[in-house]
Amino acid sequence: QVQVVESGGGLVQAGGSLRLSCAASRRTFSTYAMGWFRQAPGKEREFVAGISRSGGRRDYADSVKGRFTISRDSAKNTVYLQMNNLKPEDTAVYSCAAGLILVVSSRGYDYWGQGTQVTVSS
Repeated sequence: QVQVVESGGGLVQAGGSLRLSCAASRRTFSTYAMGWFRQAPGKEREFVAGISRSGGRRDYADSVKGRFTISRDSAKNTVYLQMNNLKPEDTAVYSCAAGLILVVSSRGYDYWGQGTQVTVSS
């Protein structure tokens, strides 16, 4: 069992930045691929970014490429999502998830956090 807890959400103006953190509970953190997903009101949950167990592979949704960066710190059992040049359409609840391999489908992840709200004002 892995518990993940997100933090770092908030309200920011368009063009601003936020960094989300996702802390995992187990020392086996390095054995899990990690993903960030988001869900806006009235929309389905969508993949934002993911990072492989080793950190050697990273995937991004087209809508965030060049603006968001995912990284992981195994010493701290934490994965980060640095979000720059935020847009109002980035407004959503952002959730972190852990799974065995890096995939873009939410069904590939077994452990989920509660989510953190990100609101971008225009």
